[in-house]
Amino acid sequence: MSLVSPLNKVIGLGSAKEGAEHWWMQRLSAVALIPLGLWFSVALGAMDQLDYSSVVEFVRHPVNSILLILTLITMTYHSQLGVQVVVEDYVHSSSLKIITIVAVSFAHILVAVTGVFAILKVALGAAI
Repeated sequence: MSLVSPLNKVIGLGSAKEGAEHWWMQRLSAVALIPLGLWFSVALGAMDQLDYSSVVEFVRHPVNSILLILTLITMTYHSQLGVQVVVEDYVHSSSLKIITIVAVSFAHILVAVTGVFAILKVALGAAI
């Protein structure tokens, strides 16, 4: 028998007040990916050929390169949010959970920066 009240047992274990923001950011990024994904699908479908030179010309168009960068950043952000939820739900060791979330975040940043660099390199030609 414990002399601690049920209220005292749960104080400090409640909501961190971040779940709703995370949920909203994941939903907003998913909504943003709908038009970006549709644009990407239609743009690639409208191309006559998908050879190297055609794709380079596609990326060199300023609107296409900007939309590609937006798509890449939104996809990596959405992916990072989703993987973070999976890690938080299924990794039970708190230290391993923190290490995994940090590693996943750095990996997503690396993918996003590398992708943006590649798009800019193709879009700007030999300038960078």
